[in-house]
Amino acid sequence: MYSLAVITALLAAAPALAQAPLWGQCGGGGWTGPTTCVSGACCQYSNEWYSQCISGSCGGSNPQTTTRTTTGGTTQPTNSAGGCGGGTPDVTVTGSSSSYTTKNKSGTTLYTGNNYLSAINAAVNGISNGQRVSVIASGSIGANTISISSGKTFEVCGTIDVGNRSGRGAIESTGTTGVNIPYLTMTGNPYFGLLFYGTRDLTLGQITMNLSGGMGIRFHRDEAANYNVKMDTIRVTGAGSHAVETWNINGLTINQVIARNCGECGLLLQKTNDAKVGLVDGNNVAAGTGYATLRFANENGRGSGNWNTNIYIDKVVSRGGGRGIFCVSQSGGAEIKTIDLASNGNNAILIENCYNVAIKGGTVNGGGEVRLAARTEFANNRDISITLKVDGTSVRESPCGTNIKWTLSGSGSRNIC
Repeated sequence: MYSLAVITALLAAAPALAQAPLWGQCGGGGWTGPTTCVSGACCQYSNEWYSQCISGSCGGSNPQTTTRTTTGGTTQPTNSAGGCGGGTPDVTVTGSSSSYTTKNKSGTTLYTGNNYLSAINAAVNGISNGQRVSVIASGSIGANTISISSGKTFEVCGTIDVGNRSGRGAIESTGTTGVNIPYLTMTGNPYFGLLFYGTRDLTLGQITMNLSGGMGIRFHRDEAANYNVKMDTIRVTGAGSHAVETWNINGLTINQVIARNCGECGLLLQKTNDAKVGLVDGNNVAAGTGYATLRFANENGRGSGNWNTNIYIDKVVSRGGGRGIFCVSQSGGAEIKTIDLASNGNNAILIENCYNVAIKGGTVNGGGEVRLAARTEFANNRDISITLKVDGTSVRESPCGTNIKWTLSGSGSRNIC
């Protein structure tokens, strides 16, 4: 039998055993580990999926927390004293176009000069796995690339202006694990704003891109797959191509993609499985093209020889532009809870050679028709279920698919099987 002294000692040790180490994870969606930090550290909120134990205080010795409800209905603690640059970053970049300074938290200067790219590279190279860089300054990196290696947190509290480096991203992370970009504001005309492949446990937080061309975020097609990718709110304006394009992701969670005046898709999912997306919101997206605010393509959602439901979208909003929703090329396994489409310049909805797709409610007002179609090179549509109120446009199914279920209301004309 244990003595009272032994039991007391074990109880006293229990909280310590339940504490996350410095630079360890201490919160986030799905996190089941410790939510408090060791002495000398505090739990800094980065985004709804990731909080990290940082050195010092999070803007106060006892930061207050509030609850935040995400689009998907889950609640996560939000550190009211947090934010970009909060706490004690391991390295900071400060200054302006005439003079940038990169220092570590000990006060050692790693760079001083007028080259913004060099200041950032000195910061990124000056940290190791589990450490954080905060870029407080704004500036231009030109047509160059910043590479983020495993375990590093890279946040930009200012604005990075970028140029177009053919085939490359302005910021890249490839073949990495545990990279975190909690905050980023980008301007310019990149080839790819952010480029990824071969990543595991990648987390993107509040990403804002006010572009004059190029693509926002790209997960490469002909490269290694990605696993467990999480994004909070992605806002892309002015991209000449897609706001967000994915290939080869197994396990994807997105809170919101908000696309404005983008040349192609708002969110394009390809060969991606096990995805949960809160909101896809497009305004004047894909005008004059066959793209859409939300597009599934190239066997998206296909598992091991089947299209069991594994792609979940809470809501799609689309105004103007090209198509609202487009499913094509043997994609499927998707459920969309509700939609709000109006005045799309091309099809409001086009489902073409897709399998097991459900749109469970919402409205279509004007714009192009709601259409089920098929190309001859793939098997026809099957297992499609659509519940909608359609006004000011038509609904057409041609050719007839297999196991197609329509539940329609509204004044839109219908030519269905």
